[in-house]
Amino acid sequence: MRLRAVLFDMDGTLLDSAPDFIAITQAMRVAHGLAPLTEKLIRDQVSGGARAMVAAAFAADPQSAEFEALRLEFLDRYQDHCAVLTRPFGGILELLADIEQAKLIWGVVTNKPVRYAAPIMQQLGLAERSAVLICPDHVKNSKPDPEPLLLACTQLGLDPATVLFVGDDLRDIESGRAAGTKTAAVTYGYIHPDDNPTHWGADVVVDHPLELRAVLDRALGNC
Repeated sequence: MRLRAVLFDMDGTLLDSAPDFIAITQAMRVAHGLAPLTEKLIRDQVSGGARAMVAAAFAADPQSAEFEALRLEFLDRYQDHCAVLTRPFGGILELLADIEQAKLIWGVVTNKPVRYAAPIMQQLGLAERSAVLICPDHVKNSKPDPEPLLLACTQLGLDPATVLFVGDDLRDIESGRAAGTKTAAVTYGYIHPDDNPTHWGADVVVDHPLELRAVLDRALGNC
């Protein structure tokens, strides 16, 4: 069945948001009288969200009131700093232009709450180009459940079999497979050092956004 749309995970796939997360974490440590961490330590936890980054940065018991206070501080700081250093990964803007030129639809399906995701898309000039933005606010179950992708396909009026979902986490691939989309795992995103995208069962694994051009050409019968 011919490809009609490409859907992207946001953090680590479409956008390099780690610089904002790193800046916030370092600022919090300084505010709490702690020395900065190596950036890699923070970057390696980005896929786990605020909880994982706070746990790595402060070694606090996740069940403690101290941990919850740190998590909420992190989220408050992120609300004001979510689109300062975040940028599309190299090659993404060219890839989006190729997708649009091929008359395909593209959009975003993310586990990032809409209060952060929507301003980021707007700030980067992508909101007007994206056909759909699905966040946890819009569904009962987030990825790896198929519900977010199925909702995106419904809103676009597309059969999931005509959609390629691109992500940098096992949850993305599991969600896509369960929804019935084609899947692409990217290795340039926020992959934990102990993880291996080639083991996720994706239809294709790519190391750079522009490698998806060849994937799209094959799907469209252009090669």
